[in-house]
Amino acid sequence: MRTSYYSKVILFGEYSMIFDATALMVPLQKFSARWKLSKLTMLRAKKSNESICRFRDYLADIKNVSASIDIDALSRDLNFGLNLSSNVPSGYGLGSSGTLVAAVYDRYAKLHTNDLMELKSIFGQMESYFHGSSSGIDPLQCYLGKPFRISPQGVELVNGGFLKRDIHICLIDTKIKSNTRPLVQHFKEQRQDEAFLSAFQRDYVPHVTDCINNLIDGSNEAFFASLTKLTKAQLLFLRPMITENTLHLFEQDYDFHFGVKISGSGGGGYVLGFTDDKEKAKQLLADFDTIWI
Repeated sequence: MRTSYYSKVILFGEYSMIFDATALMVPLQKFSARWKLSKLTMLRAKKSNESICRFRDYLADIKNVSASIDIDALSRDLNFGLNLSSNVPSGYGLGSSGTLVAAVYDRYAKLHTNDLMELKSIFGQMESYFHGSSSGIDPLQCYLGKPFRISPQGVELVNGGFLKRDIHICLIDTKIKSNTRPLVQHFKEQRQDEAFLSAFQRDYVPHVTDCINNLIDGSNEAFFASLTKLTKAQLLFLRPMITENTLHLFEQDYDFHFGVKISGSGGGGYVLGFTDDKEKAKQLLADFDTIWI
């Protein structure tokens, strides 16, 4: 059993993965969660315990999930003060619910599977409690703690070394909490429109794939060219997910390699920034709180 469950960042593919397109995820070790057994005298521990109790009740009602999770052991530990100590910010697209799902599965699964697509399916059913529906990839990232690329062909672990090259990634704080459920629901309603669906698959999804491939391959010029196209496509297809206080970052043209995109479901939380000139980017983002990955 792991001692910590790291938060996650979807670098690319947060909405295109709904179409079974490629997505790229990495762990973010700055934020994490870990189990604690303690007396519930502290408000934070008490609220965590109560939240997990409600989650336990939900899991118990899902037949195939409850069959694979030791609900009795979870209930017993909750009675003894089990809580999840976490500094993962809620509403920021970093996997606050994903860490809980991963932690519950890791500690209480009756039989752990190494089949990543099976894990994704289990995690999707578990995390649906929080978002109405879930692909399961957020908890999968929190569970594995390793970068991976997911596509219709499956989950492929990626060497984390690609992040140590001269492309730097930062999280730009919008200071706004995001609510995943209505944003995802809005997008799903949009894709019922055949014209939107066709345009999204033609004019959005390929840019996501290009960004992922070029980032992993280490081709800076190609990466930032594809990122610029993706940014403009997000303005076109995902405008409600872009906050007003970061809109100028999406609309602006830069005289150095720099680009942005939404993170997670958007609508708040963090915006992702990419650059190969960290000092210039820091000057540009001086008015924002940033975390460099």
